Amino acid sequence: METPRPHLSRRSFCLCCVGGAALAAGTGWLSPRQAYAEARGIVSLIKDSAATSPITTYKLRGNITVLEGSGGSIAVLTGPDGKVLIDAGIRVSRPQLTKALADLGADPVTHLVNTHWHFDHADGNEWLHSTGARIIAHENTRKHLAEIQRVEDWDYNFLPLGAGGIPSEVFASNHTLKLNGTSIGLKYHGPAHTDSDISVTFPDANIVHVADMFWNGIYPFIDYSTGGSIDGMIAACDASLMAIDKDTIVIAGHGKPVGNKAEFQAFRDMLVGCRDSVARLKKQGRTRDETVAAKPTAAFDAIWGQFVIDPGFFTRLVYQGV
Repeated sequence: METPRPHLSRRSFCLCCVGGAALAAGTGWLSPRQAYAEARGIVSLIKDSAATSPITTYKLRGNITVLEGSGGSIAVLTGPDGKVLIDAGIRVSRPQLTKALADLGADPVTHLVNTHWHFDHADGNEWLHSTGARIIAHENTRKHLAEIQRVEDWDYNFLPLGAGGIPSEVFASNHTLKLNGTSIGLKYHGPAHTDSDISVTFPDANIVHVADMFWNGIYPFIDYSTGGSIDGMIAACDASLMAIDKDTIVIAGHGKPVGNKAEFQAFRDMLVGCRDSVARLKKQGRTRDETVAAKPTAAFDAIWGQFVIDPGFFTRLVYQGV
């Protein structure tokens, strides 16, 4: 089954502005490092875009909604215990998110789960906590949010969040919440996109939010600076795929936000294919630049390579991990 090419808008990740600016200049795609040098940095560009991007709402089932437009996809469970958010988005989106949340009902946000530490998923922690949200995450997420974190591939140092933005409830492996008449399963997947990734399952609705362990229709970023791993990404996909069926709604972190098992499987298969091709070249003694020049991802580029994580940049990420 062919994965449809995603609609590339600012909502998808707020990153296409970087690539689009480069293409307009006739220079081709910029790597995050180049974007940082030639503009004000990819993180600043993402935040600028998020400040004005609209929020798109997708109503799913079981009182669950997805909000797209502030960094990673945000899931919302509504009910008598208050709104439960999966990820917080970027803080500059607060006006748009506040309106989108109000449109889902008057109940306050009482609980917030961070799927991992990255700013496009946790930057809104402080303002949501200030409105009454209790923040829950994996213990590595709390560790990263409480310290200066450098992401080498973005050439950026993230400052710690204020005390209100640090998760107050953490877990090491699995955790279950019972809110709004349903169970919510939190599962740690080990080093994958980062070393703090969790999936969030709503078994009664047959919905799972796998966040940045799934980029629907686009090549993913892997953050080796905080424990990411191409093999870990594949292992996380395998574990999640074993736990779902053809009717499961799979919420992706980026790209097309609402996916299914077939699309998730295609993403996993793409990761395996790219890893194996890059590993063969590296085993032959090819340097990273020689491996990029050999275009080992060519079989996947037409579908997956049409975003800011372009084939060359993704090849370099995979090369680092094999």
